[in-house]
Amino acid sequence: MSDAEQPQVFANRFGDPGDPERVRGSCKCVTRPKQAKRFHGYRQDTQAPGWLRLLELIDQAAADGREKFTPLRELSPQERWQVVTLPASIGTLTEVKHLVLYGSNLVRIPPQIGLMRSLEVFEPYTSYQLHWFPYELTRCPRLRSSTVSTRAVYGNYKTRMPFPKLAEPGPLPAAPDPGVWGADEILTCSVCDQPLSGGELRQVWISRGVGSDVLPLLVNACSQVCVAALPKPAAHHVPTTHTGGREVAQPPASW
Repeated sequence: MSDAEQPQVFANRFGDPGDPERVRGSCKCVTRPKQAKRFHGYRQDTQAPGWLRLLELIDQAAADGREKFTPLRELSPQERWQVVTLPASIGTLTEVKHLVLYGSNLVRIPPQIGLMRSLEVFEPYTSYQLHWFPYELTRCPRLRSSTVSTRAVYGNYKTRMPFPKLAEPGPLPAAPDPGVWGADEILTCSVCDQPLSGGELRQVWISRGVGSDVLPLLVNACSQVCVAALPKPAAHHVPTTHTGGREVAQPPASW
């Protein structure tokens, strides 16, 4: 495992000539998919100017009730580079219908996006390090249109990028390693929305149609009952929920 994949605070490295993969906002998961074995483990630097500015923009959008939110346009290239996830406060944007994250440096999106109940259009296009999405995205009942760089997501029908192997079921860690669990904080069950504190965490993958695309969704479940309650996966993808790894048999790629 390279040092670049170890959990760390993601500092401002915009334009660093010593790391050409990161400068392009891409990663080896796309160029060398067989080497993809775990989540990107970058931790968000919550003191970075880009993060603090994003928090301000979300507060402003929540206050004025706007229907289209394009926060990255309000950030400098350096500030955009400092943001590797969205804050939980994204869930306060209950009036936003159109969310644009074009060309982001995101590696994950928090489950609170499921609180954006008015969301109709979701555009994280050319966010090439965004390989998966939280299952809570399916809670956006009006979401009908999406623009995702699907060749960069796990299990896409053209590339069949392998899914990272998920951790064994067990007690929820007090401080989850995002490189292992896909987040540094997991609060509620993706299915029943009950608190996970003190209980067992079961993670599974499922590929489902969301918006205009079939996306790989990470489920954080509190029990096997909740896992069993998940809907049927999308056609032409892994036909059951699964825990990832090389042993998962995906349909042949069509590329």
